[in-house]
Amino acid sequence: MCVFVHTHHNIPLFMDKVYLFFISLLSLLSIILLFKPFTPRKRRNLAPSPPSLPVIGHLHLTGEPFHRVLHQLSSKYGPVMSLRFGSRQILVVTSPSAVEECFTTHDIVLANRPLLLSGKYLDYDHTTMGSAPYGRLWRDLRRISTLELFSAARLKAYMGVRQDEVRSLVKSLSQDVTRDFTRVEMKSRIEGLSYNIIMRIVADKRFYGTEVDGFEEARKFKDLIREIFDASGASNAGDFIPFLRWMDFQGFEKKLRKLQTESDSFIQRLIEERRSKRHSCDGKAKTFIDTMLSLQESEPEYYTDDIIKGNMLTMLIAGTDTSSVTIEWGMSLLLNHPDVLNRARAEIDEHIGHDRLVEETDLPNLPYIQCIVHESLRLFPAAPLLVAHEASEDCTIGGFDVTRGTIVLVNAWAIHRDPQLWDEPFTFKPERFEEIGNTGYRFIPFGMGRRQCPGAGFANRVVGTMLASLIQCFEWKRDGDELVDLSEGKGLTMPKIKPLKAMCKVRQIMSEVLMEL
Repeated sequence: MCVFVHTHHNIPLFMDKVYLFFISLLSLLSIILLFKPFTPRKRRNLAPSPPSLPVIGHLHLTGEPFHRVLHQLSSKYGPVMSLRFGSRQILVVTSPSAVEECFTTHDIVLANRPLLLSGKYLDYDHTTMGSAPYGRLWRDLRRISTLELFSAARLKAYMGVRQDEVRSLVKSLSQDVTRDFTRVEMKSRIEGLSYNIIMRIVADKRFYGTEVDGFEEARKFKDLIREIFDASGASNAGDFIPFLRWMDFQGFEKKLRKLQTESDSFIQRLIEERRSKRHSCDGKAKTFIDTMLSLQESEPEYYTDDIIKGNMLTMLIAGTDTSSVTIEWGMSLLLNHPDVLNRARAEIDEHIGHDRLVEETDLPNLPYIQCIVHESLRLFPAAPLLVAHEASEDCTIGGFDVTRGTIVLVNAWAIHRDPQLWDEPFTFKPERFEEIGNTGYRFIPFGMGRRQCPGAGFANRVVGTMLASLIQCFEWKRDGDELVDLSEGKGLTMPKIKPLKAMCKVRQIMSEVLMEL
């Protein structure tokens, strides 16, 4: 589970340039704006900005992939750039010094999230850890997640779950390949690993693989998560142009309302199931639902079922897609760089041997594996744009005035590939992290500041153990002579445009260990 608490609560992409529906209204609205009584304002030192259009501002400049579009604009207008999406002011940051300023000097000022329509329905009116405004509720939810999910004690308690799922994937893969190289599709396998880990931690259920807890329930869960991801990445002009929201242009709010009803019903069933089993857990580690239900007993009016459901959904979203895409990118990079793959395998053979499977506790003895994880996250961060922040009061960033309500976007992808910050920034070189000490604000895959992802350690364990296991147990090569396509697809977590397929066979030296599984 790669828990970058990077939820669906982010800036949707305005995908269709300028909607024909409201082009006819631009002239009328422009006239209204021109004749609006002029009120002198204090002159402000705003960040550089491209030319904009009336009403829509810079929405016509957006496109896919959004982080690349913003990078191109920033290359022309500077590392601190101002945009206007409809009625909302946007600040795009691609400078480590400005990022440091955001998350040190102005950390509290930027501790809020923008209130978007998706958060109203999918985040239970912005009451989840990923979307809640800075205040008591957010602090309580952050504390709960830190203590009950990501503390050293909880990481140790759930290590068996993570190890079980890694071994399950390895076992399944070993059964599907022959002594000769066999073509395998990896995306669905890796997704199954991520979903099972988070579902077992949240609700003690498995929804992927052969030992599934209810096939129909599992099918509904997969369909639901897929729909939520689609809705999360969808554009919603109404978030930036209010009159389109009043009209529910394109029926987006209607779709969100339907999706919220379906997800609410599904998650409520999971809660009721855990409620009925809470006092007969046979010494098992508490699930996230169990923890929340315990809090509900002491403060029922505060920890309502809606609060529990919203944060369960956040865990499911944040802990699944992000981890699976990171592992898939890592394997793709290794296939394109067999020298790196061979060096990683040699490290594992030297420190672990061939008599047992690599385990999570072995990772401190496998520093090159960790370098591969870091380099994969540098080139392909699962949150290429950090989850959006919103200024709660006026401030200055990079010497420019930022008004209250401005949405701040940090382009981590651009910072990770800046040639002024990295030697050969577009090259996959894991060894660069052997020589780097503190990467500061130039390596920020998990965000920074008080709203930084609390699950970075958890994520590194899962990704590192999975990659090490695949390298230790199997021989790998590309499916054909061409390099694996590293093109980025659509979506907030920057998935591969083409799901990974590779040629795989069991390493003969590991066959006996795999037979014991």
